[in-house]
Order: sequence, then C-alpha cells, then structure tokens
Amino acid sequence: MHDITVVDLSRWQFAATALYHFLFVPLTLGLSFLLAAMETVYVSTGKPIYRQMAQFWGKLFMINFALGVATGLTMEFQFGTNWSFYSSFVGDIFGAPLAIEGLMAFFMESTFVGLMVFGWERLSRGQHLAVTWLVALGSNLSALWILIANSFMQDPRGAAFNPATMRMELNSLQQLIFNPDAQSKFVHTSIAGYVTAAIFVAGISAYYMLKRRHLDLAKRSFRMAALFGVLSTIGVITLGDALGFVAAQAQPTKLAAMEGLWKTEPGPMPFNLIAFPDQSLQQNKGAVQVPYLLSLLVTHSVDGSMPGFDTLQRTAEQRVRNGIPAVQALQALSKDPHDAQALAQFEAHRQDLGYGFLAQRYAPDLAELTPQQVQQAARDSIPPVAAVFWSFRFMVAFGLAMLAFFVLGVIYTLRNRVQDKRWFLIAAVWMIPIPFLANEVGWLVAELGRQPWTVFGVLPTWMSASTHSVGYMVFSLAGFVLLYTVFIVIEMALMVRAIRQGPPDSAAALPRAVLVEG
Repeated sequence: MHDITVVDLSRWQFAATALYHFLFVPLTLGLSFLLAAMETVYVSTGKPIYRQMAQFWGKLFMINFALGVATGLTMEFQFGTNWSFYSSFVGDIFGAPLAIEGLMAFFMESTFVGLMVFGWERLSRGQHLAVTWLVALGSNLSALWILIANSFMQDPRGAAFNPATMRMELNSLQQLIFNPDAQSKFVHTSIAGYVTAAIFVAGISAYYMLKRRHLDLAKRSFRMAALFGVLSTIGVITLGDALGFVAAQAQPTKLAAMEGLWKTEPGPMPFNLIAFPDQSLQQNKGAVQVPYLLSLLVTHSVDGSMPGFDTLQRTAEQRVRNGIPAVQALQALSKDPHDAQALAQFEAHRQDLGYGFLAQRYAPDLAELTPQQVQQAARDSIPPVAAVFWSFRFMVAFGLAMLAFFVLGVIYTLRNRVQDKRWFLIAAVWMIPIPFLANEVGWLVAELGRQPWTVFGVLPTWMSASTHSVGYMVFSLAGFVLLYTVFIVIEMALMVRAIRQGPPDSAAALPRAVLVEG
C-alpha cells in the first residue's frame, strides 16, 4: 500500500519533532509547580525574597513555555498530513482527548500565563497566587489529555472496529480516560517534569553560588529544588515500576525488549544488567546478570516468570493466521456491505484483525501468502530490541544518579553547607542536561517499544502513513530539523542571557508596597 521509505521518513519526522518538543514540556510542567510553591511561601510569610524568586524563575518559565507551544503545534498537524490513514482509522477516538486538551487545558494555561506575567501589580496577592496555581494545573491537565491520547495507541481501550464504516469507533469514554497505561504514564511523566525543573533550578542556583552572586536567592531556591527533587525522584522511580507492571499486561513485547528476554524461562529469572542483544540471532551477547532481580521487578515475586520472544512470536504467528480471515472478510464487505457470510467470518476473527494487517504487507492477496511470509509477519511483531533495551537502562541510570544527587543536596542544604561544597556545586551545574536526556530515552522506550504498531495490536505502522513522495518527505524532514534546531538555539541564547543577567540584586527593584511589608 505504501512505500516503506515514506513510512520510515514519516516516522523520523514525527520522532524528530516530538524529541525537540519534549525538551520543553517537562521543564514547563515542573517549573509551573515550583513557581506556585515559591509564591505560596511568599503569600504565607510575606518575605519579598520569595516573590523575587517566583518572578525570576517565572521569566525562565516563560521563555521555555513560549518555545514549547511553538514546537508542539506542528505535531498535531502531522497526524493529518503524514498519517492520514491513521487519522481516518482512529480519528474518532484519538481526536476526542486532543480536542478536550485544546479547549480546556491549553486555553486555561495560556490565558492565565498572561495574567501571571503581567498581573503582579494589578492583582491582589491571593488573586495572583490563584492564577499561578491555575497555570500549573492547566499545564498538567494538558499533559493528562495528551497522554490519554497516546495511551490509546499503547493499549487501545474503549473502542471497537466497525466493519460498516471501516474504522475504529469510541464506545466507552470512561475506558479511554481511565486506561491504566494513561493513568500510570501521566503520573510518571508529570513527576519526571518535576525532577527536570528541580535539577534545572538547583543547577542554576549552584552556578550563582559558585560565582558568589545572588546568594540569598540561590540558597533558598536550591533548598526548595532539592526537597522538591528528592520527593519527585522517589516518585518517578516508584511510578516507573508501576508503568513496567502495566506494560507487562498490555504490551509484553515491549517489556521483553526492555529486558532483552529472548526465551521464556521458569522463575526465578535473572536481570540483564548489561547485554548486547542481537536481533538477527535472537540472543544476547556478553550478558552480565543479577540473579532473581527480573522476577522481583516484573512480577513482584521471587519465582515469577514472564514470556520471552520465543513464546510471544509463536503466539503472534497464531494470531496472524487467525487474522487473515478477518482481513479477507473486510475485503468482501467493502464490495458488498450486506454480505452476511463475510460479516460472520469477520466477527469470528475480529480480535486478530491487526495481525492480519501485518501479513498483508507481504501479500495484498492474502490467499497467496506463504508459510514463510506468515512467520516473517510474526517476527515483525518484535520491536527493535537493542534500542529499547539500552534506552531503558540509560533512563534508569540517569534516574538513580539524580536520586543520589538530590539526597546529597538535601543533606548539604539542611546543614546550610551547600555553598561550601564547591565540587558538589560544579556537579550540580553538570547535572542540568541529565533529566532532559532521561526524558528523551524514556520517550524512546515508550514509542520504539510499541513498534511495529501505530495502535498496538490493531493498526500496523506500515499502513498508517500518507501517500507522499520520498522527495516531499525528505524536504519536509530537513525543514523541520532546521527550524527546530533554530528554536533550540534561540531557547538556549535567551536562557543564558536571562541567567547571566540574574534577578535584580537591589531590593529597590521590588515595589514599595512589598518593601514596606517585608
């Protein structure tokens, strides 16, 4: 149906825009709550330093927010331009949470951001604090609805394929919203944003302490970030474990790729701490294992077991064979919607329709499909193991490094000695990129682990793309990469400029009313 190169280019283009966009989103999510926390302390205590903190970090928040919006808008357009079959197939379901996100969360967030920036002298303390909390709430609600849409692609619930309209249709909004993948992923992703903001604030505060500038603001900001960060990091690790547990139920191939598990073994199962998966040979090379750990992590029991790719591939092969009659029935129904025999055949095999689509890639006329092609379609159900395996390990390693950093940071700041630990302050500055890298590789685990499906088990990626030319896709991909790289450069330049300027040191910079109250 489509040239595979066009599908690849469509995937690269979406991945590039998403990876760029995901550099901005987590910082917005986390900074919005830190701003609200700082302003809450200001309103509660009346100390002007906390207002100064909220205003300074709010300036950096605004730079990040503006570019995050600019990079995010084009992603939704890509569903229509580059993924037209996907949009037609699941648009009834996928469009609902995105529409709610735009109408409710994004408008709320954007409206109150303006009030937050320009309302310091026009609103009362309580009114401005309420506005800041509404910005934080809107940012996180926006993430919730987008992740609900994404989770339908990971674990499609609340919808069914209608052979009369030839597309998926929503039958339960409740199941769509309360999808276990959506709930666990929302909390995991949001808290990862809090960790990102905490590292960001701690790192820049450490920079000021190294330069002996803005010391009062830097020490107070560092303390708030360290306390916020240590709690958030514990939360993100805990919710990451829950997300893995959910993936084991909904996407066993993703979990097997994360663990490099080629063969099903009885428990207790060892954890591959380091390994080099070879997908062509379906085995690992140079594995360093930790006994019992995989059973404990995945099944929460000492002797638990999970299926490896040998079992999963056999299951996929059975589902491919069972899905072929469903696709053949659809072909008959497309010619005669009242064909009762074809409808009965479809209903008998509908649960494996997606696996039939996997096989259709090799033979548009499924009657000509060979046993070797059936086996190849089953092998296609295995995601790119090495990429998922190593992305997962980098994410975990980054998470543990950030936890250790925050634990030390809390100890030093509560003893009021952090400003004297020069090596730690230097390390804090170098930690700033770590949560961004962790977010990126975490996104790779989630999305590469879903392959070869656009909608897991329902719609293969190879069927989902639009029928563009290769030249058009190369041109548009290059354009997006160039444009978004410019956005990143602009973001970095604005951030560096604002950080070098720093907050106004003079208390005279604050309004007279604040000085009198302070």
